[in-house]
Amino acid sequence: MADAATDTERASSAHRAKGARSGLTTVVLGIVVGIVLIGHGLAQRSDGPPEPPTAASVFADDGAPTADPMERSVPTRVRIPAIGVNAAMMPLEASASGELAVPPPDKADMAGWHDGGVTPGQLGTAVVLGHVDSRDGPAVFYDLGRLRKGATIEVARKDGRTAVFTVYGIDMYDRTSFPSKQVYTDAHRPELRVITCGGTFTPGTGYSSNVVVFARLTASR
Repeated sequence: MADAATDTERASSAHRAKGARSGLTTVVLGIVVGIVLIGHGLAQRSDGPPEPPTAASVFADDGAPTADPMERSVPTRVRIPAIGVNAAMMPLEASASGELAVPPPDKADMAGWHDGGVTPGQLGTAVVLGHVDSRDGPAVFYDLGRLRKGATIEVARKDGRTAVFTVYGIDMYDRTSFPSKQVYTDAHRPELRVITCGGTFTPGTGYSSNVVVFARLTASR
């Protein structure tokens, strides 16, 4: 495992409040560059984080119905059966300058959600992110690049309900040309973005890219 220059991870984002249908106030993240997750260089090894294949980046609406929006409720756990994720969640706040925090390095097994925006299942675009690796090895979203369209993401909530999302796209973007509008702009349906880092690791600057999973709410229980 390569040595990392730092354990500090940061996510650069500017956000603005926006009115959404049904009277909810949501947050749109206007990311200038991709989320910066400075990891520990496992991508330099043959067993480094997987990357989505080019074919996975083709976005197509498969006609699956979108479930009705859910009321706001704090997410407590995220499960992605296809890649073995079953992780507790913690809230992540944006600073006054618009920098979005990520889970601290000693909580690399946890996922975080942007609590300044909608919660998973609400109308709009909820954002979940987490580490790809740590000093101890693979972290919570190490295998995110293995996901394929049609996979299920389940988010357990404090109200006892579970929001079930279906993946309809996955791609990897260079941080310097990150398509913020496509990734973060609020949709007119309940959507989810799950993000980690990927691409080439460079000591001092971290990973060059972000893996982004796009999913929509298809059920609740």
